[in-house]
Amino acid sequence: MSSFQALVVREAEAGNPKSATPAVETISDDDLPTYDGDATVVVDVDYSSLNYKDGMALTGKGRILRSFPMVPGIDLAGTVVSSESDRFAPGDGVILTGWSVGERFWGGYSQRQRVKADWLVARPDGMSSKQAMGIGTAGLTAMLCVQGLENAQVTPDQGPIVVSGAAGGVGSVAVALLAARGFDVTAITGRPEQQEYLRGLGASAFLTREEMTEPPKPLESETWAGAVDVVGSTMLAKILAQTKYHGVVTACGLAGGADLPTTVMPFILRGVRLVGIDSVMNPIPEREAAWAALSTELSGDALDAMIEVVPMSELIGKGAEIMAGQVRGRMVVDPAS
Repeated sequence: MSSFQALVVREAEAGNPKSATPAVETISDDDLPTYDGDATVVVDVDYSSLNYKDGMALTGKGRILRSFPMVPGIDLAGTVVSSESDRFAPGDGVILTGWSVGERFWGGYSQRQRVKADWLVARPDGMSSKQAMGIGTAGLTAMLCVQGLENAQVTPDQGPIVVSGAAGGVGSVAVALLAARGFDVTAITGRPEQQEYLRGLGASAFLTREEMTEPPKPLESETWAGAVDVVGSTMLAKILAQTKYHGVVTACGLAGGADLPTTVMPFILRGVRLVGIDSVMNPIPEREAAWAALSTELSGDALDAMIEVVPMSELIGKGAEIMAGQVRGRMVVDPAS
């Protein structure tokens, strides 16, 4: 592959990030980044995905991109072309999520990419690249949240689990995983038209965004044995106030804001635990365990219901959609179209 397509963000005015705009360009292997002192792997990218961070990169919000020119895309799945690492050989299927790829380092919106070997995990047997990107960072994060609940010994008999942002990428996968493990799942969504979709993934009850963003009392009625929260801010505070004695809340996002307007009451009077979940710098052994679990626990039917494949040529407009909360489930990006 002497030349190939990539979505590149460049500054129209050097040193002015606000002037940066994305466009699909033709580049070559010589344009790909190098990493002095680190073993690298060249990957033919089968698929990437669209995440909230990617939306920020494509729309210029949040200053998510650290340098220019930049190829966004925090996820990729594909096949090894060449490798400087003993861990991977040509022909191996691999997955990359996180590690600031698509932010500080060139990412998945390219038909070919050179990356550090230490960023990669082997794609599980029986999982296609398309399925891997249907899961992607969002699904990996969801699994880490679910594992966080179960590591804290939250079990289905203790009561319902609530999932915020349920129609989004993390929320959709979390609902499906929790339901498959026997939990009674309540989904919070600001889009009532998505309730049937969420019911199909396993949600049994629903709450609106509006009722869950009303300012909470320091403590409210004990309702939840646990929670997966991607929203933060007032909604996380309300979930904490409603969590049962010794309940556990896993928090992985800030779609509603980075603040947390709560009190210490849930923690010191009910022993509620707030567990932070990070997938960006998560160690490789934990990633491998999570991907292994995802390959067996997330049904193909559930995954197919979440996925929409979009061509890279149409990706720029999709960034604004995900920032506006208009994307359901997972968008898988085909860099060849």
